[in-house]
Amino acid sequence: QFFLTMATLKAAIIPVTPLQQNSCVIWKESSKIAAVTDPGGDLSLIENFIAEQGLTLSKVFITHGHLDHAGGAHELAEKYNVEIEGPHKDDDFLINALEEQGKRYGLDSAKNFEPNRWLTDGDQIEIDGEKLDVYHCPGHTPGHVVFHHPESKLAIVGDVLFQGSIGRTDLPRGNTQDLLDAIRSKLWPLGNDVTFVPGHGPVSTFGQERLTNPYVADQLFK
Repeated sequence: QFFLTMATLKAAIIPVTPLQQNSCVIWKESSKIAAVTDPGGDLSLIENFIAEQGLTLSKVFITHGHLDHAGGAHELAEKYNVEIEGPHKDDDFLINALEEQGKRYGLDSAKNFEPNRWLTDGDQIEIDGEKLDVYHCPGHTPGHVVFHHPESKLAIVGDVLFQGSIGRTDLPRGNTQDLLDAIRSKLWPLGNDVTFVPGHGPVSTFGQERLTNPYVADQLFK
């Protein structure tokens, strides 16, 4: 587990599934009200953390419909009787194929679901009064969304951007140009000092990626 302490929120990164996907538990320190992002599987790791920290789970947030990010959402939400928000409706074809994908990749617990709320650009999600802004960032999948908490200078970006890389666009309905446009038009304006949690691998900052990322560094677009 890797901890990030922000203004009023705390976050722990819990890698799950054989793909080591970064699920996050984010909570308000004062109330211990929490949300989980992208619970792809290995739910016992997430559930144990929630119990150890004395947290109350209030929501499940999904960045996109791929199995390693969304496969455990239905089971976790049902167990804690909470709602699922996200992704954008354009990923419904992926969410409706989670069970079939799960069987193919040995994640038999994956379940299809209908989120309680589809998200779109300009929406906000909320953890006990703390609001995170929602940005629709297609390219890796058509319905991918990103969550940003301005006060904490923290973004949860799923598989849009990584330290030194960007999301794959060779999967169904991926689009490289859409992804590059989303990163540069939606993420960069949030600020160079924003720390982001990618879907896999170590955290970085937008400023660092603008300097050194071989796909989206500023000097590539001069």
